[in-house]
Parts: sequence; structure tokens; C-alpha cells
Amino acid sequence: MTTTHTGLDVRKIGGRIGAEVVGLDLSTPLDAGTVSELTAALLAHKVLVFRGQHLDDAGQVRFAAAFGPLTTAHPTVPALDGNEHILPVEGGEGARANNWHTDVTFVHTPPKASTLRALIVPPYGGDTLIANTAAAYADLPEELRLLADRLWAVHTNDHDYATHPQFRTDEAVERHKVFVSRRYSTAHPVVRVHPESGERGLFIGGFAQRLVGLSHTESRDILRLLQSYVTRPENTVRIRWSSGDLVLFDNRITQHYAADDYGDLPRRLHRVTVAGDVPVGVDGRRSHVIEGDEADHFTPKAA
Repeated sequence: MTTTHTGLDVRKIGGRIGAEVVGLDLSTPLDAGTVSELTAALLAHKVLVFRGQHLDDAGQVRFAAAFGPLTTAHPTVPALDGNEHILPVEGGEGARANNWHTDVTFVHTPPKASTLRALIVPPYGGDTLIANTAAAYADLPEELRLLADRLWAVHTNDHDYATHPQFRTDEAVERHKVFVSRRYSTAHPVVRVHPESGERGLFIGGFAQRLVGLSHTESRDILRLLQSYVTRPENTVRIRWSSGDLVLFDNRITQHYAADDYGDLPRRLHRVTVAGDVPVGVDGRRSHVIEGDEADHFTPKAA
């Protein structure tokens, strides 16, 4: 099926999320009209896939910057040498993101959008799964939606990856130390209103550690229940990478997961993220910092 966005060939690849943009060359700067059409397609499909682009680092940065000011690579993890905007994503011990999450939600102003570019991919495995959190919210029974509308979650970068025995290698522990070298904790609405589309989506994922006003046990059970709607197969799309592919996804209304099913084979992606705004809940309240600064070294301040 093809969806017409003026001059773009945009083909759905999932029932509720995802589309492939066919025939568009990203090796040269995009004009304003094309960027506008891509933005409309991104709002409609949440994830856009561009096959076989083979961009270099500068090309990926240029493409991402067409959608707004860029963040630096990460609040705590070092950037690629020579480019402050690029985060290398490699499948080393303790570095695999096989945990459903939305990028950098532990800061006050999480990214608007993320781009991933495949440099080295294994011959099998290593797919990225991406979920539509608006579809998840729409799936909730009415009484559960009403509860979710009122909840706030505390997101922190002091995540629990390294506490699992199978991940507690020396390399994993060192990576964890870097990740939490600055500690961040932010309260976000569990239901975020998208600033452009007005859609409501579940804004939770791996960095959401507890719910405001509830115990850790209550928080864990409710977050697990809500998260189960996000990861329903109907609400996800699976990206099978080939070297040179580029994926753009809306970080405000998706979660993603990198499947750890490729053994010790090499896998390398580069990530560039577009700066976002402060999340807003259904009652109009905005997120607020609990611990740490506003990460101005990572992302421009929202208006």
C-alpha cells in the first residue's frame, strides 16, 4: 500500500506503525517542501525507513538537522571522536539496548526524534523493534486510561541493566559508571500529549522506575501492566537492517528495543538526535526535574 504525501512515495510496512520512503536520495540537502512532507509522514507513521542510503557521518547530521536543532550525542556517554552529535551504538558486552525504552527520557527535555544509521550489521539478528505508544494508549480499557491520565513517573538514568547477573561483567560495570557519572531524575506524565499531533501516548519505558505517590511494588506492577500494551505485536514494527539503511523515528510517541540475538558478531549503528521540548500531560502540567540539572550541555533549552 502506498500513501501519497505530495511527491513522496511512502509505503506502510506495519498495520499501526512504520513506513518506508522509496526513491528519495538523502545524499544532498533536502528542500523545505520535502522536509515538510517527511514531517507529515513521520507524524502519521511514527517511523520512517530509508533503505540503502550509505550516508557518511556528515550526511546523517545534515539530514537530522533538517528537522530541528540537534542535541549532543548523550548527556553522559562520550560522542564519536570529531563529531559531538553522533553516538556510536555498538553491541559490546553490557552495551546492548535489549530493553524497551524511549531515548534519554531521564532529562527534562528528551529528544524530539532519533535517527539511526547502519554501518555494520550481522548476517542474522540485531533487528530493532519500534512500538507505537499512541496505539498502546488507545488499546487501554477506559478505566485504565483514566488512571494512566493521572499518573506521573520518575525517569532516571540510574537504570538496572548492570544489576542482572548475566550482565555483571567488568565491562558492563564500567559502562554503567559512565552512564551514571551525572545522575538525572525527572518526573514526566505517564500520558504525554504530542505537541504537534495532539495524540496521547504512554510515555514510560525502561527509564521509568517508579510512579509518583505510589510504592515501588505498586509502581512496578502498574508500569508492567501499561508497558504490556506498548509491546503488543500489533503495536510494533520490526526493522531488519542492511548496511547503509537510515531510520528516523518520533521519540515523543515511540519506544524501541534492539534484539540481542546475534551472539558475538559485530554490529555498529550511529545515532543522531533532534532536540525536543518539555513533555506535557493531559492536564497541561509540564515535566519537572527532581535530581540533576537541565542537561543544557546535551540539548538546547525548550522555548
